[in-house]
Amino acid sequence: MPAMDFITVERHGGVTTVTLNRPQAMNSITPDMHHELQAAFDDFATDDGQRVCVVTGAGEKAFCAGSDLKAMAAGQVRPYPKNGYAGLIERFDLAKPVIAAVNGLALGGGFELALACDLIIAAETASFGLPEPLVGTVALGGGLHRLQRQIGLKQAMGLALSSRRISAADGLRLGLVNEVAAPGELAAATERWCEDILKGAPLAVAASKQTIMRSLDEPDLATALQNQATYPYFAAQAASEDRAEGAQAFAEKRPPAWKGR
Repeated sequence: MPAMDFITVERHGGVTTVTLNRPQAMNSITPDMHHELQAAFDDFATDDGQRVCVVTGAGEKAFCAGSDLKAMAAGQVRPYPKNGYAGLIERFDLAKPVIAAVNGLALGGGFELALACDLIIAAETASFGLPEPLVGTVALGGGLHRLQRQIGLKQAMGLALSSRRISAADGLRLGLVNEVAAPGELAAATERWCEDILKGAPLAVAASKQTIMRSLDEPDLATALQNQATYPYFAAQAASEDRAEGAQAFAEKRPPAWKGR
């Protein structure tokens, strides 16, 4: 992966951490930054040794304040990369889990980036909002589509039309946030989620994510149940060595040794 100017990428065990690294600008995303994020997520997606990705922001004030409007006003324009805003919001084929560790403001595109992740762990000081109408634009990064699916129509309408911010506690109440971390505990809380995910067989975790997401496209529950065996990762885990290993390890009362196949 090439050198990055606006993000950092770290790998520890099976966890990749992508950090938006423009704290002086609230980690707002420039046109070039979209492509750095695309490259980072591409690398994570194709690395079989990496099983969970954590996305966070540098500093304590902001996860991401969205697009860098100053860069846009200065004429810095570049098409989005293949997988859309931040290289993630249209990455529909990624079966590995992605966690947003939201350490502060998540506004506009920053909120949309968090919504595109599978889990959101938020510091108590975090807040979320789609303030695009206040600057004469619309949330085009999937937020208007994901938000209604994740918290329901009326709550999504309320946030989208009013440009109001909600706290981490409100996000938890609405079902948007998985856990709210006490001051200084965000990294530890995120690490616990990663550790729990890593305990599972890689193909089973991928199959679980893919089945949930594919089910959203099915017309009803009966059809979803009928079709799940055709989902690629569902079929792969059913015939995997790890499935046999899981049963054997349980019978022998020992930890399983996953191979990811």
